[in-house]
Amino acid sequence: MTTLSPTEHSERIVSLDVIRGFSLLGIFIINMISFHSPFLYLDPYSWWKTPEDVALYPWIDVWVQASFYPLFAMMFGYGLGIQQQRAIAKRTSFYLFGIRRLLILLVIGSIHAFLIWSGDILINYAVFGLLLLFFMRLSGKGLLWLGGLLFLLPQLFFSILLVLMTFADPTGVTQFTDIQSLQNSVAAYASGSFSSIMEQRFQDWYAVNSPGNLIFLLLSILPMMMIGAGASKLQLLEKVRDYKKTWIVIGICTLVIGIFIKSMPLFIQSNFAYAYIQDFLGGPFLSVSYAIILSLLMLNEKIMKGSKPLASVGKMSLTNYLMQSVIGTLIFYSYGFGLYGEVTLTTGTLLAIGIYAIQVIISEIWLSKFKYGPVEKLWRVLSYGKSTVVKKGEL
Repeated sequence: MTTLSPTEHSERIVSLDVIRGFSLLGIFIINMISFHSPFLYLDPYSWWKTPEDVALYPWIDVWVQASFYPLFAMMFGYGLGIQQQRAIAKRTSFYLFGIRRLLILLVIGSIHAFLIWSGDILINYAVFGLLLLFFMRLSGKGLLWLGGLLFLLPQLFFSILLVLMTFADPTGVTQFTDIQSLQNSVAAYASGSFSSIMEQRFQDWYAVNSPGNLIFLLLSILPMMMIGAGASKLQLLEKVRDYKKTWIVIGICTLVIGIFIKSMPLFIQSNFAYAYIQDFLGGPFLSVSYAIILSLLMLNEKIMKGSKPLASVGKMSLTNYLMQSVIGTLIFYSYGFGLYGEVTLTTGTLLAIGIYAIQVIISEIWLSKFKYGPVEKLWRVLSYGKSTVVKKGEL
């Protein structure tokens, strides 16, 4: 009987790996702030004091914040779509495989969230990925339309509602620093015991993933997965050259719209309403523009060859993502160097870029000797079964 097997290297889409690799840089820059500061509980526009930090944060807020998780979610959906198409071609069961693969990711994410860092996104990807399986029988266009509507309509509704609230009750949407939660966070991570860190980690995770926030997480991640899966079924990354002019127009439009929406707190008012619009409405627009721009750049042969290190990071995206959390928490938590709360935004950003550059080098060296990253290997072995994955000469 034909069994589902991992994607061979000759079958990989280079632009997909490049986009994943690029996403990891943006994700790390944002995550680094939470590694070294109580970012979850502070007002960033009043917290940073040095001239360098005050100048830097708006750039991160517009170009990076909330723009890379949606991008990675699209690529997650794209990869799931590829697996489905390969299963259909081989006449194997995609859904049982998909459920097993996502449940394994859920376990990895749970270990990450509760033992390493509370800002984990893998649990959300796994749970929403399981929901995505219910829609994978739709056509590519059907997934694109459904994903687009599921993203746009609710976000426009909530955005308009919040803007109206700014007129009805301006103080109700004011951003503020939660002093008590901030102090608890600093006390636990900077000098607390491992058990106190565990307790704080769960509280931080629940603050983001509580039932009240779940609907907003769902409406920000699942639609992007649907769009990615629909694009995969239509093979849009493989056909960029065929629709180059169309993609240029869409890329420019989404870039302009994304930048405009994400700049609103800077030019109108920095409050909760415009911060929500900035992240949940503007972020995905900018994500789409990033994906299109990178795909168009990959049409240039020199850029394609030069992007190989970025693609290597993308091929090992799960390993690199987890390692970023391990390194970040070891630097800043009390069981490591204990530098939590003692690093400026600028220093943390430069540190993230430096560590990412090292990851690029390590990924290149690793993939010159092995086919997969270590965590990717484990995920594949558990997903496909050892007999279909392990070959002589592999890790």
